[in-house]
Amino acid sequence: MATDILAEITGMLVEIVGDEHLLAEEVTMKTTFNEDLALESIEFVALAELLHHRYGAEVDLMGFLAEKDMDAILAMSVGELVTHIGRITHASLARASAGTSPASAG
Repeated sequence: MATDILAEITGMLVEIVGDEHLLAEEVTMKTTFNEDLALESIEFVALAELLHHRYGAEVDLMGFLAEKDMDAILAMSVGELVTHIGRITHASLARASAGTSPASAG
């Protein structure tokens, strides 16, 4: 599952920053958003929107970042985001299979 999420995030990053700045093979779980990718705040916003469209409102990048201090944000790796999305989507799948998802309650 992590490999699939990493591939999707890599695709989103390529879409945001363009192929000329980011080669898909270079993004790994250890790649940092700040030092390695030099992502700017507007690019984080674009990534948040793409994540929202792909995974739904539960994957809230801005909320995830808000839980971190500035040093942690600057040091954050792609792997941390992959792990976060994996936890969220795993929990969503578990609720759905248990029949407790909001869609089945209504």
